[in-house]
Amino acid sequence: MPIQAEKILSQIVALPPEVQREVSDFIAFLKSRYKEMPPKKVVKKVNLNEEQFIGMWKDRQDMKDSASWVRNVRKKEMNENDIGKIK
Repeated sequence: MPIQAEKILSQIVALPPEVQREVSDFIAFLKSRYKEMPPKKVVKKVNLNEEQFIGMWKDRQDMKDSASWVRNVRKKEMNENDIGKIK
């Protein structure tokens, strides 16, 4: 038994019997609550260099500076009152 588990067990044993029952009930509650959680999905690592979308805009001259491109698109889409807020 791990040291931490032994420590917890010794603390529970030191409690009065009625409190030990409360601890047991609380553990049962936690088990029922967390068994409903779906198991964690195993995420498959993907090599992004092998994905088709990587580099799909490499030949577009207007995309060389993507931050500038986004800023310009936003300026075109927003009304004149909001343009001053974009820097």
